Amino acid sequence: MNKLIDFIFICCSVIFNVSVSVLYIATRLDDMLLVQVYGGIVISLMIPFTITLLGYLKEKANKRTTISNVVILVYLSLELLLDYILKVPFREILAIHVPYIAVFYVALFSIMAVSFEKIGKWDSW
Repeated sequence: MNKLIDFIFICCSVIFNVSVSVLYIATRLDDMLLVQVYGGIVISLMIPFTITLLGYLKEKANKRTTISNVVILVYLSLELLLDYILKVPFREILAIHVPYIAVFYVALFSIMAVSFEKIGKWDSW
């Protein structure tokens, strides 16, 4: 179970990073269809990241892994709330955009920290 949860986390991390990169490129190209598709992919990652959080809680993983997973879910929830539910143009409002960017970077560093920790354990596979 432990290796499966780690594998799900790593796969979600890769999908998240690729999707966010495509989102930025699509935004610059003003291709709203790609933005919607890859935005949906990013938001849908809430499900597997929630599964990994529950798995890590069940196996009593270290606190850093659990907190990092929570931070990722907070970012994804914030993204869902601002972009899809409230549909606030928060990227144009500096008072909202700056904290959003801060939460994004904390989530991104959390993904990288947990991924490197889990990949290091793969040597024993």
